[in-house]
Amino acid sequence: MKAEPRTGTRLYAVDNLRVALTALVVAHHVAVTYGNIPLWFYTEPAKDGSGVLLDLLVMVNQAFFMGFFFLISGFFTPGSHDRKGGRAFVRDRLVRLGIPLLVFLVLLRPLVNFGGLAERPGMPYWQYYLGSWDPGPMWFAEVLIVFGLVYALWRTRARPLDRRSVPLRLRWVVLYVLGLAAVTFLWRIPVPTGSYVPVLGLPSPQCLPQYASMFVLGCVAHRRGWFESLPARAGRLGFAAAGLSTAVLLPAAVLTGGAVSQAAMALWESAFAVSLIIGLLVLFRERFGGQGPRGKWLSDHAFTVYIIHPVVLVALGYALRPLAAIAIVKFAVMLVVALPLCWWLASLVRSLPGAKRVL
Repeated sequence: MKAEPRTGTRLYAVDNLRVALTALVVAHHVAVTYGNIPLWFYTEPAKDGSGVLLDLLVMVNQAFFMGFFFLISGFFTPGSHDRKGGRAFVRDRLVRLGIPLLVFLVLLRPLVNFGGLAERPGMPYWQYYLGSWDPGPMWFAEVLIVFGLVYALWRTRARPLDRRSVPLRLRWVVLYVLGLAAVTFLWRIPVPTGSYVPVLGLPSPQCLPQYASMFVLGCVAHRRGWFESLPARAGRLGFAAAGLSTAVLLPAAVLTGGAVSQAAMALWESAFAVSLIIGLLVLFRERFGGQGPRGKWLSDHAFTVYIIHPVVLVALGYALRPLAAIAIVKFAVMLVVALPLCWWLASLVRSLPGAKRVL
């Protein structure tokens, strides 16, 4: 079975995927809140074994979901540039990404990072705020601005690819996985896992090869119709390959050490991410390719949810602090409350005068 390319229409399946990935971002940060990886504005480190399950969720998410976001962003970039032209495209990127970034830094971040001030008694808040400066999850907007500017510069110097359907070959996928794994392994020699970029606040700079290459692949996929023309069997193979790579490579990465472990981890992340992304793209195209009023509402508010969800999660963290339960139960309780609350608040934010011009 092969889907016919729909080159002149927006792919609702991709919009629906963006909604699912946004919900996964919320789940990811709820898992960080109650797991054993204290890299969030509010955390309650797990005191029971269920925290390991949350850590596993974080690790699996990290392997693919932000790369998937960059792939989707790249997919919509060429069409946006074609419609608006170079200057308008750059202006639009700076407005739609730069303004939310500034709003988070100036208005929202003080609401979510004040808890860390208690660990520095006597320090003025302004000094603590500047000393702990980073954009939180809005690092994604930072990087997308850079990618968008690079794309616009490239378009001034080179002709874009002609828009024509070219089937995605299996050997290209394999070569990309192997190439990405090799580049990631080499990149992590100077930028090991756990690195942090001050001021820019990149939480996972070790994954930049995946992010950059996924953005480029998204741009190419738009021109070549890859999302639309992936055969149904590619989805089944993708899910199977994701499971097989996890069963074989992840234990090798965990049970070994040194360069062998790093190489196995880079290969697992690359194979797992590409395979799972292909599987999800086909699944959503085949099963969730339409979009009714409810789906459109969720899609319209997804980016705003991404911006405001730290405020919601930190507030819920303090509200649920008295709840005595194991980590995974608190994770489930917060997630069930947070998802509808995030979308509801996002709808209120987008109802403000002028907000929809940016969001």
